[in-house]
Amino acid sequence: MTGKELVRLLVKNNCSPARIRGSHHILVKGRKTLSVPVHANRDLPRGLLSRLKKDGGLT
Repeated sequence: MTGKELVRLLVKNNCSPARIRGSHHILVKGRKTLSVPVHANRDLPRGLLSRLKKDGGLT
């Protein structure tokens, strides 16, 4: 899954975009702040993807 796809999924799951800083999209859900790297159609590493999904409330 790419960073762009993950951002789209997290926004559908009630994360609100706070800002974009370079190639990182900063999302906020409750008191958690998530930084999702969006780099030229590359898949996110497995560990980072699972951590961001867990923090975003997807799993």
